[in-house]
Amino acid sequence: MKTVLITGAAGFLGSHLCDKMIKENYKVICLDNFYSGSFDNIAHLKNNAQFHFIEDDVRNLRNIKINEQLDYILNFACPAPPPKYQKDPVFTLDTCYKGAKNCLELAKERGAIVLQASTSEVYGDALIHPQKEEYWGNVNPIGARSCYDEGKRIAETLFFDYRRKYNLKIKVIRIFNTYGARMSFDDGRVISNFIVAALKGEPITIYGSGKQTRSFCYADDLIDGIYKMLLSRDDLYGPVNLGTTFEFSVSEIASKIIKLCSSKSEIIYKDLPEDDPKQRKPDLNLARKELNYVPKITIEEGLVKTIEFFKIKLQNI
Repeated sequence: MKTVLITGAAGFLGSHLCDKMIKENYKVICLDNFYSGSFDNIAHLKNNAQFHFIEDDVRNLRNIKINEQLDYILNFACPAPPPKYQKDPVFTLDTCYKGAKNCLELAKERGAIVLQASTSEVYGDALIHPQKEEYWGNVNPIGARSCYDEGKRIAETLFFDYRRKYNLKIKVIRIFNTYGARMSFDDGRVISNFIVAALKGEPITIYGSGKQTRSFCYADDLIDGIYKMLLSRDDLYGPVNLGTTFEFSVSEIASKIIKLCSSKSEIIYKDLPEDDPKQRKPDLNLARKELNYVPKITIEEGLVKTIEFFKIKLQNI
């Protein structure tokens, strides 16, 4: 049985990856400090013989004793919700840089394949649409979002420098907007914010005109893409965009959620935050060609599943 270390494994996507890897018969070592993750996301795995949890910080990874031979390391350790990564921007930058470096050093030592969870935020407020992997981006290096955007960019730089210098087997994916079960109530993302407000009958807040667009990928589709990338040939190191090309305006998403929740929530508008991108959609040609990656879950199907998750969570508060 092969072993995978997943950092940030109690987070939204990390916990789904734990489920996937266990289902595919891997032993999973889960590392998380609960800065933005939750034990609730992995509680169902605590008695699973294939699962081992370590509560610690990825910045301390080199001091953690891991006896098992590691075949794969997946670095998902970084706060992704804007309120979380902006709360302590220095911590966010530190996690991005030191976390990536520690994962790379451990992979070099153990001969493991290492995957970096990068983000569409590396493209910034993109000047081309959809965004291709070759695009260098339009990022403000000194804005309120920069700790996350630039943190992920420096992590990518580290990964490619380790590949060039040490011939390390790396994989870099750029994740576009993803949603689904295990998102937190206060993560500041469009779909979770709108669903929680709609279920409570509270006003839904849209920042800006609502005409800005996003492509929204359901978590199951994204996890499928990550798994395919992990097992791809060694010379496919990325970066590779993962997400969906289903593109909607923020206002359209709000209307869909209100309807699906049978809610009477009103929509209110506030000023757009600094550097908020106007359009965000991946060019998926590379993922389609190399990974046979084709997202299947429609926005309506995904929203229904996500709404059901939040209904249950709200009932249990």
